Amino acid sequence: MIEDVKPILLARVYDVAIESPLTHAPKLSRATGATVYLKREDLQPVHSFKLRGAYNYLSNITAEARGRGVIAASAGNHAQGVALGAAKLGMRATIVMPKTTPAIKVEAVQGHGAEVMLVGDGFDDAYAHAQKLERETGATFVHPFDDPLVIAGQGTIGREILEQLPDTSHIFVPVGGGGLLAGVALYVKQLRPEIEVIGVEPADSNVMQRSLAAEERVTLDHVGIFADGVAVKRAGEHTFAIARRYVDRIITVSTDEICAAIKAVFEDTRSIVEPAGALAAAGVLRCTLPAAAQAVAICSGANMSFERLQQVSERTLIGSGREALVAITLPERAGALRSFCTDILDGHAITEFNYRLSDRRSAHILVGISVSGAADRDAFLARMDKAGYEHTDLSNDDIAKEHVRHMIGGISPHAVSEHLYQINFPERPGALGEFLATLGPRWNISAFHYRNQASDTGNVLIGFEAEDQPALEERLNQTGYSWHRVDDSPSVQLFVRTGQPERRRGRVTPQGRDLPSAE
Repeated sequence: MIEDVKPILLARVYDVAIESPLTHAPKLSRATGATVYLKREDLQPVHSFKLRGAYNYLSNITAEARGRGVIAASAGNHAQGVALGAAKLGMRATIVMPKTTPAIKVEAVQGHGAEVMLVGDGFDDAYAHAQKLERETGATFVHPFDDPLVIAGQGTIGREILEQLPDTSHIFVPVGGGGLLAGVALYVKQLRPEIEVIGVEPADSNVMQRSLAAEERVTLDHVGIFADGVAVKRAGEHTFAIARRYVDRIITVSTDEICAAIKAVFEDTRSIVEPAGALAAAGVLRCTLPAAAQAVAICSGANMSFERLQQVSERTLIGSGREALVAITLPERAGALRSFCTDILDGHAITEFNYRLSDRRSAHILVGISVSGAADRDAFLARMDKAGYEHTDLSNDDIAKEHVRHMIGGISPHAVSEHLYQINFPERPGALGEFLATLGPRWNISAFHYRNQASDTGNVLIGFEAEDQPALEERLNQTGYSWHRVDDSPSVQLFVRTGQPERRRGRVTPQGRDLPSAE
């Protein structure tokens, strides 16, 4: 365990890493009413802070250990840090990566001279194989976050921040396994305890927040895949102990807020950070800061494939509060859409429109509406209340944003005992076939939607006809893929699943409660 700041002061990182600039962010500052700076770790040679910890570890091992080489397990930034550091020190490096790792990341690691082994569908498989190689070859394993030397290397970011901005009042740090958070908090809090250190996690991968609340390390059953750089099920032993002592608080942000933060960072820097790299900026936007605050958000990385930009762009408007996604019921008659546009839109632009004939009485449409902010969205919904349009605000419904908005066909009148699930798949050839083979032919598939997200993991929306739901879910467990039931999602109820919830005139909230019409 690191006991003081001395290991951080002595950390050897600048043979390979740069002292990253601290950039004033004028738009983020205006949005928060405080003064915001971005710590630009995305500008490191491997476009991530991970190089610091990896090189500090490698530069401190013995000559004998260097001769045996090093091993790491990673799907991205840590792999590149170890590969570059090993090349600088003339060491042999073997990086075990999941088979699902995008080619751009594999090629980047190979470009630094490391040997890449592709094993398994995810990090756990790669990690287990790396541990096996360590035992068999005697090579040294480089942990991605839970090692004192790695933590000390990441802590040099905290030292730079205090030197670059002595008046710092708040530091926002992205959190996965906790190496960066532990290093920064350890250094900053021992020298400047009045500075607030705030960890930021995705709402669906908040392992450190839950661990601190439980006062012990917990293991998540499921982690979100959007911010894959911080998709960690269990925090480190060292990192957790440091966080308990030195971190002020942990906050969480949604996928939409992460996307909005990617855009905000781009508008201030003209650089595109990865989802994990935008976590701290998303945290700044979520918090209420004093006007006198001098806040720093660490942009931890920018290793994102170009193809993911489409997914980010689609969710940015909702995340920034400038789009509302609404399910609306119209009478199924000629002229109904024209009347809706005339009576309700009132200058608002339609950003998206989805419709499929379902029955002859009413039409259920999914529409995106451009709004200027939360107040404008509420005013728009209130006009629909007043005009008597049945509607459901789906702006916070992830199933609607990831799947339903891209589906066509509407509710099936023929599906029997239908149940809907979202299932995570490794992004590799044959994954779907293996899943279906394990599932067997007992249950008919009644709905299916998949969309490539240019990541190592994707998800599908699948409907099954299953009278014996417990038996189906037992078999789903046997596939080895993570899943969760989405029958109760408002968008699934409205647009996909057989039958519709009872609704009367007025607004239907995402929780399913009817609100009286404002007439």
